[in-house]
Amino acid sequence: MTTSPTEEPRPPFPPFDEESARAKVLAAENAWNTRDPEKVALAYTVDTVWRNRDEWVTGRQEVVDFLTRKWERERDYVLRKSLWTFGGHRIAVRFQYECRDAAGQWWRCYGNENWEFADNGLMARREASINDVRIAEEERRLHGPRADGDTSEIPI
Repeated sequence: MTTSPTEEPRPPFPPFDEESARAKVLAAENAWNTRDPEKVALAYTVDTVWRNRDEWVTGRQEVVDFLTRKWERERDYVLRKSLWTFGGHRIAVRFQYECRDAAGQWWRCYGNENWEFADNGLMARREASINDVRIAEEERRLHGPRADGDTSEIPI
């Protein structure tokens, strides 16, 4: 497989089995918990297409711009993802994350994502549906990235 420096392959590669799908989900969770838009964007094709809530994002630079805005607005963001199902080049996940806004209000955000991957393991398409719930600080469940070796499911 020939790749450009902007399209470095990202194992595991499709078609996915359960082990490789779980590894892909955990890698995505770990990357997003860095809150580093440039780093996260490298997991997507240069022409990736996203639907996030009611917003459409196309291309890696728009991903960087989107994530920069997101993490400026969603402070102390921490995410958990879990595999829902997989097949071929596609993976579906459920997730929740917690964050606080500029006024200090905490939120728990629940959602589902559908992912489609290119042969090189980069995500070509991401569609996310998300619901937000106000929570009190003492209701928080997520207080940082997963500990090494933690494979627990996210709480409902």
